[in-house]
Amino acid sequence: MNLLSAKNISHSFEYELFSDVSLSLNSGESIAIIGMSGSGKSTLLHILSTLLRPNGGEIELFGKNTQQLKQKELSLIKRKELGLVFQSHYLFKGFSAYENLEVAEILSQQKIDKELLKALDIQHCMHQKVTELSGGQQQRVSIARVLTKKPRIIFADEPTGNLDKKTAAEVIKLFFEYCQNNDAGIILVTHDEKLANLCDNVYQLENKKLQKIK
Repeated sequence: MNLLSAKNISHSFEYELFSDVSLSLNSGESIAIIGMSGSGKSTLLHILSTLLRPNGGEIELFGKNTQQLKQKELSLIKRKELGLVFQSHYLFKGFSAYENLEVAEILSQQKIDKELLKALDIQHCMHQKVTELSGGQQQRVSIARVLTKKPRIIFADEPTGNLDKKTAAEVIKLFFEYCQNNDAGIILVTHDEKLANLCDNVYQLENKKLQKIK
């Protein structure tokens, strides 16, 4: 099943960042986007996840043109169907790790998965304040918060940037298993070509164009 389709996307700030960008994501599929710093990878991810509106082109999510959706319908899709993982964790600082997951549980009406906490090795620090956790632990809590929602599409911007290589490999494996088991898909932005090549498809954003290289 097609989850996302981007057609002829273009975007500019003070200068043209990219143009005529097209890609699609299906159930169970993983896509990596690589490119030089400043090439627009994160901006493209923000557009694909509807955080940012493109200057040109269109995005379809689950067969629906996002520009034709009412704001309430788009907000519901973002809350229930899309999961965003950033290198900056955006956790609620005054809350414990578990309270952060409870927010996701309430909003999505999905139960916190104890096995997920074990897989991410964070079950022992659930009742610590977020500010007491290491950067790597905070990143894993933010990943758990996203997966607790049971999203159909995961958008991940440098999701393993704060993790050591062993933990990073385990987290990527967890993402892939999640997508296979839940008919979901993932689009990740990374500077790590080795990590990118673990994905089904790899795109490179270079000279304002997106090219498929795997």
